[in-house]
Amino acid sequence: MLQKFNYNIATNERHPFHLVKPSPWPFITSISVLFFIINFVCYLHHISITNNISPLFDGLIRIVSFILLLLSITAWFRDIHLEAITGNHTEKVQDGLRSGMILFIVSEIMFFFAFFWAFFHASLAPSIAIGCIWPPEGIEVLNPWGLPLLNTIILLSSGVSITWAHRALIIPGSKKARRDVIVALIITVSFGIVFTLCQLYEYASASFSINDGIYGSVFYMATGFHGFHVLIGTILLIVTLFRQIFYHFTATHHVGFEAAAWYWHFVDVVWIFLYIMVYCWGS
Repeated sequence: MLQKFNYNIATNERHPFHLVKPSPWPFITSISVLFFIINFVCYLHHISITNNISPLFDGLIRIVSFILLLLSITAWFRDIHLEAITGNHTEKVQDGLRSGMILFIVSEIMFFFAFFWAFFHASLAPSIAIGCIWPPEGIEVLNPWGLPLLNTIILLSSGVSITWAHRALIIPGSKKARRDVIVALIITVSFGIVFTLCQLYEYASASFSINDGIYGSVFYMATGFHGFHVLIGTILLIVTLFRQIFYHFTATHHVGFEAAAWYWHFVDVVWIFLYIMVYCWGS
């Protein structure tokens, strides 16, 4: 009867849950994010948080807080990886991690829902201030059948390649499948980098900016935050690629891969809505 509940071999605990030890990284990460965001917002509004003692001091705080954020996140993920390889991530723990990732993606959906709400509010009932027309007069919208269409093809293709990697990963004990996972991840990362470069070129060649009224604000906020998510997803996939190279994943234990793949599929789906609503219908 005792053997039935002895799930956690690493700690010899008779339950399937991992009791996490106290960690400083959540506190350090939150503090570094707080200082970085406050400093960055003040920078955008030309406000000195050091009461104009020195512009270099403001920049130093911003750089130090950003470096501290990167270091704390890296150390945090390192600890999670050590928990996984020492046997602490039982089936119950893996289910909890998957549920946490799903809830995180749901919160991201609500985040983008706010941008779509703002877009439809402004476009379906344009105010007198913008001439009661949408797009507002003077805005030269981007051609949805040019670079945006190419970006759509690139991102949807990356969704196919990450699915290929996932399918190959769940094949146990196959050297060809392992090679397919690495190749598919490299292709997906390449697609993500190309998408980001194409979007940067699109922003540089656009005839309007984020300061050009409600259209510019909504367009750049929605597509810009999506681009930021693509950048984060690309970094996650690069980390996943290296973990696959160093044999961190198995056919039955690859929660980190699943989290990165789910996040990437979320990015794909959001872009489809952005392309159809903002680029095609909105123009």
